[in-house]
Amino acid sequence: MILIEDVIISDEVISTNFVCNLNACKGACCWEGDYGAPVEEEEIKNISAYNEVIGPFLPEASQKLLKEGNGFAYYEDFSTWGTALHEDGACVYLTKDANGISLCGIELCHKEGLIPHNKPISCHLYPIRVTKNEYGNFEAWNYDEWDICSPACSNGEKLKVPVYVFLKEAIIRAKGNEFYKQLEEAAAVHE
Repeated sequence: MILIEDVIISDEVISTNFVCNLNACKGACCWEGDYGAPVEEEEIKNISAYNEVIGPFLPEASQKLLKEGNGFAYYEDFSTWGTALHEDGACVYLTKDANGISLCGIELCHKEGLIPHNKPISCHLYPIRVTKNEYGNFEAWNYDEWDICSPACSNGEKLKVPVYVFLKEAIIRAKGNEFYKQLEEAAAVHE
């Protein structure tokens, strides 16, 4: 384990190689599973404010679901908010390109400069899962091993890219440049 500021980081974040291979998995993490992507309350406000802008980037069924609600659901099993799902398990913000690869409508709008906020940080940081301990005032960052990501693990092994390097942009978004520099230093010592 590595401790940086208020974050305990599992060794796997440094020792496991991982690079998404969307041609192989087609972005299955956007439609697999029982719950939507975890979101923070501030993210709900930020994203909901732009649902009308995001809507045209999404399939008609998603646009309808957004109009009926705000795109989010409360998941009591985890005591957390997450993106709403269609009955087939697909995220309400999921869209697909011409090759059938899943894309995030929120991220597409952000990249086009139409909205100031990117996709939820939980999606951006994946395969790192963040667990917050409000009582101890710390976070635990763990590598989430999921069989649908085996192409990403194979790709990461081939390219020799650890999780934390693959997720550099997301980690900096979540915790800042100084945090990432400390993580790089810890990884160099850890090896």
